[in-house]
Amino acid sequence: MILTNGSCVTEFILMGLTEQPDFQMPLFFLFLAMYVVTVLGNLGLLILIGLSSHLHTPMYFFLFNLSFIDLCYSSVFAPKMLMNFISEKNIISYTGCMTQLFFCCFLIISECYVLMSMAYDRYVAICNPLLYNIVMSPKVCCNLMLGSYLMAFSGAMAHTGCMLRLTFCDANTINHYFCDIFPMLQLSCTSTYANEMVVFITGGINITVPSLTIFISYGCILCNILQISSKEGRSKAFSTCSSHIVAVSLFFGSGAFMYLRPSSAGFINEGKIYSVLYTNVVPMMNPLFYSLRNKDVKFSLRKTLSTRKF
Repeated sequence: MILTNGSCVTEFILMGLTEQPDFQMPLFFLFLAMYVVTVLGNLGLLILIGLSSHLHTPMYFFLFNLSFIDLCYSSVFAPKMLMNFISEKNIISYTGCMTQLFFCCFLIISECYVLMSMAYDRYVAICNPLLYNIVMSPKVCCNLMLGSYLMAFSGAMAHTGCMLRLTFCDANTINHYFCDIFPMLQLSCTSTYANEMVVFITGGINITVPSLTIFISYGCILCNILQISSKEGRSKAFSTCSSHIVAVSLFFGSGAFMYLRPSSAGFINEGKIYSVLYTNVVPMMNPLFYSLRNKDVKFSLRKTLSTRKF
């Protein structure tokens, strides 16, 4: 067999979400429907924000980036996952697997910091409204996004670089539906200590820092909301914040469970279920949580449709 970067393995086999034949077709249609909703929801938001000048604000600048990340993110996982439900063997090349791993890490870390930026934007808008235009200037917003993508690129390079140095001898069946870090480490016939340390350090930074910033921001927002005299105003604000917090908790909770604990065979099997949350469910739900309940989005959608009637 041709050697690839010091490895005897030139391709991998993805086991998929389940090996039960009776579940294959129902799961195929379920995840196909989820992928279609994800693509339509996020692509629709990208187009709407791009066309509507009413939505050219910092909040929707971040939402535009979040939708772009979710659109790319779901497309990294879903096609291979769907193929696994209808094919006997789901084969991915060594190069393809490493490429998928890189974009997986890049997009996950990017989403962490975009969610953090969105929470900070809402904190400034609600708690310091008079300073909002100064604090959240176009330059600041662009720098926040640039920082998000730089952190994501450095983290993805660290994970992928450490994975490329490993040797995969004979075993080439990945116990997962995509090329994730821990399932691949299970196959290595060389020491994975450095890889696990990189996962722990980068995972700790890229999950802990954004999640703490998000929950501190929303904590300050909730304290500010409690001072609102109108019961209707408090109820509306709580409703908006609670939906955001649910989305953030799903993403960071499942991510922390996957990447901030030691790996084992049993953990990998259990982790597949949690992976579905941040690879399939969260990208599908983000358009609902962050925009479809928003009056500005509904107004812009109606205005855009009305001005483009033939």
